[in-house]
Amino acid sequence: MKKSLLSSSVFLLVLTLSFSNSWATSSSLVDVTPGTENFVRCMQSNSDNVTSISQLVFTPVNASFIPVWQVAVQNTRFLKPSTPKPSVIVTPMDETLIQTALFCAKKHGYEIRIRSGGHDYEGLSYTADVPFVMLDFTKMRSIDVDVANRTAWVQPGAALGELYYSISQKTDTLYFPAGVCPTVGVGGYMGGGGYGNLLRKYGTAADNVLDVRFMDVNGKILDRKSMGKDLFWAIRGGGASSFGIVLAWKLRLVPVPEKVTVFILNKTLEEGATRIFHKYQYVAPTVDRNLHIRTQVFAEYIGNTTKKTIRIMFEGIYQGTRDTLLLLLDEKFPELGVTREICEEVRSIQSTVVFWGLPSSTPTEILTNRSAIAKLNNKSKSDYVRTPIPISGLRKIWRKLMQNDGSALLMINPFGGRMADYSETAIPYPHRAGVLLQILKTVNFNGQTSDTTPTSLRRMAWLRSLDEMLTPYVSKNPREAYSNYNDLDLGVGSSSYEEAGAWGERYWKRDNFKKLIRIKAKVDPRNFFRRPQSIPVF
Repeated sequence: MKKSLLSSSVFLLVLTLSFSNSWATSSSLVDVTPGTENFVRCMQSNSDNVTSISQLVFTPVNASFIPVWQVAVQNTRFLKPSTPKPSVIVTPMDETLIQTALFCAKKHGYEIRIRSGGHDYEGLSYTADVPFVMLDFTKMRSIDVDVANRTAWVQPGAALGELYYSISQKTDTLYFPAGVCPTVGVGGYMGGGGYGNLLRKYGTAADNVLDVRFMDVNGKILDRKSMGKDLFWAIRGGGASSFGIVLAWKLRLVPVPEKVTVFILNKTLEEGATRIFHKYQYVAPTVDRNLHIRTQVFAEYIGNTTKKTIRIMFEGIYQGTRDTLLLLLDEKFPELGVTREICEEVRSIQSTVVFWGLPSSTPTEILTNRSAIAKLNNKSKSDYVRTPIPISGLRKIWRKLMQNDGSALLMINPFGGRMADYSETAIPYPHRAGVLLQILKTVNFNGQTSDTTPTSLRRMAWLRSLDEMLTPYVSKNPREAYSNYNDLDLGVGSSSYEEAGAWGERYWKRDNFKKLIRIKAKVDPRNFFRRPQSIPVF
């Protein structure tokens, strides 16, 4: 990868110098939608391979346009005719085409949206109400794992599953501390912080970024040294796409045992789930940082009756052996009832398969098969808990869940451990010491033709009422939210700090948000890289 990056840099220098020259014209090999001719002509004029442009640039009259746009729309509620789509899609294979697309978008008045994996919760990487060019990184997904130096260079279009699989092909004693959804794109994920089953041991994904290749608004390629400490700080958790375009991340790989231990068990109200979860809030964030126990909370009917109960799924992963885990749980959390029979020792790559809901025997190649991974169809919100929720509060939450029609899910991850070692200003991601739990609240629109049917709207209203009901039990001043779980309900105003702070302080807290705004004003003063809830320029 290093040799190709060097060659690319030389070509980019030549291309940059050529931008001041007059434009050559060429016959169009791209089917052009009226209004996009100038952009396409600009791309062709600045490419040494017009045929290549025809295979990498798509406008709405191309037969491939909709399939290319749809393939990485990971939240299917946006797969509807009314969703605003790009004016042009560019699927670069190298950095030169990215620089050309950036130049041409600026020249012809287009905004840019950047799609790595397509998991943006509000679809902002592939939709907009203004004319825009979508950079789709699906063809830039190389991964270079260096076991000796415990690092990996990863292009933005690579997915987490592909990263994990690439690591596992070289070693079982290194991994990367990121999430369990295999199709999440690396490019955008690091920009929001990123968390997973190793966060209590090694912190966020962004905490483990060592270097970057990054294109600024002027088309200049920077690395950690040349961009300076402020910009490097900002793009690791502050939303990298607010500042420019990530071309590759250099990641620190972390040591893991050859085998880890996983377990899954369920508890219902009738089995003492309320009491067990209440203790979970005290144990999970403070226990040995080698142990991570995620929970999922559902309301469901009891058998064939009309009576509902709450089921809590406890999903554990321990960086060690079954025997050591059982001794630890017997001491710290015997109420959970984990037994030897439900514990399984597996490779780290298999643990990712298990946490995605598949048997450990599933071939790990599935993590690289994007079409085999089910897409979402939902609306989500996030919260952080800093004080254990009392039994009375848990019962209120359970009653609220039972009022839902079965479309709701709470997914809860404990923090503590390594997360508490970092200052909340170490990177823009601020949810550190004192956070006990992160809660993801979601409703799906399964069985509905869109997210605007009466049933879908009732589900959306239920989610917002749950959000309101949780107010006494979650963080305050600000009520924290996770920027990678972006939520436009928090607000989109950005004409003043008062407007932007309504959502910005929830994602990043006041000091970090103000610092992000100062850095944005320096590196992108005309606010070219913008979208709803991007870092503003006043």
